[in-house]
Amino acid sequence: MNLLPSLPFWAEVLIFVASAATIWASGIWLSRYTDVLSSRLHLGQALGGLILLAVATNLPEIAITYSAAASGHLDVAVSNILGGIAIQTVVLVALDGWGVRERRPLTYQAASLTLVVEGAVVLAVLAVVVMGTQLPKDLVFARLSPDVVVIAVVWVAGLVLTQRAGKRLPWAGNGEAPDSQAAPRGHSQQTAEAEATRRGTSTTKAALIVAAAALATLVAGALAEESGTAAADHVGLSGVLFGATVLAAATSLPELSTGLTSTRAGDYKLAFGDIFGGNAFLPVLFLLAVLVSGKSVLPNAHASDIYLTGLGALLTVVYMAGLLFRPAKEHARLGIDSIAVLVLYLLGVVGLIALTG
Repeated sequence: MNLLPSLPFWAEVLIFVASAATIWASGIWLSRYTDVLSSRLHLGQALGGLILLAVATNLPEIAITYSAAASGHLDVAVSNILGGIAIQTVVLVALDGWGVRERRPLTYQAASLTLVVEGAVVLAVLAVVVMGTQLPKDLVFARLSPDVVVIAVVWVAGLVLTQRAGKRLPWAGNGEAPDSQAAPRGHSQQTAEAEATRRGTSTTKAALIVAAAALATLVAGALAEESGTAAADHVGLSGVLFGATVLAAATSLPELSTGLTSTRAGDYKLAFGDIFGGNAFLPVLFLLAVLVSGKSVLPNAHASDIYLTGLGALLTVVYMAGLLFRPAKEHARLGIDSIAVLVLYLLGVVGLIALTG
């Protein structure tokens, strides 16, 4: 699939930047009115609501995966998905530094065993990804391979566990830490719905806005993949490195805008849960890549892809530890866990450059 003709380098960069800006703007509208629809349709923290949120916040990655798989750039699709997990985890560093109102780190405010369960789901999905890389390359039947099917099953099982953990855990305080976020998780969504009702926004209008924002995000994501890949080729940047860093950063913009909205409203647990939930969903897109390309994806993964999987898992474990140990002091507006994640990510990128250089 090619949406763009052959263009000069400056035009490719311009289209990529414009696409990233569209993803950012559309992501704001998408997240705002997805909350409205979720509240009015009484999805809330139900399974349907979790699936809707995961799909909505990852529309750029869906578009990029389809575009890359259809055009034969599977390395870009794989690195964007796995690099996206790492960089979306780094979004929590930005939320810690610029989103938290109180003088306490993000993990102190959001501490909850439910979030630890969500982090464990991310690790479980990533474990299946690594296992999938070791399967035979020709193990494809009906345009499906067993590894991507298992990833989808593990993700759905994780959603069920997360939903149950959110309702009741056999721990004191239902697994919520003392002196953490006072208001219940998701209260900012109810606020958004109340504001939309006050403005007279109908459910039909909210659905149309979501549809328009989703379409704009899908088109912008496809254009970002094509223009960015072409621009990266011009400067000799490998598809793996480009997909894992620049492209993954562009597609993480909706999570950043949504997270800042949640944290500034004091809904720290929702912001954390959105990141972990999105990260658990991203590997499910390997299913789409196999369906579109008709090829086994993970058994053809490069060493850099396994490296990115490990990096994403490592950063997730750091924040899971932060949620359990709850560092109370800030250092330059960041918790010690966020500092560790930032340093590990930067070192990880250096290692990726050495690996793909």
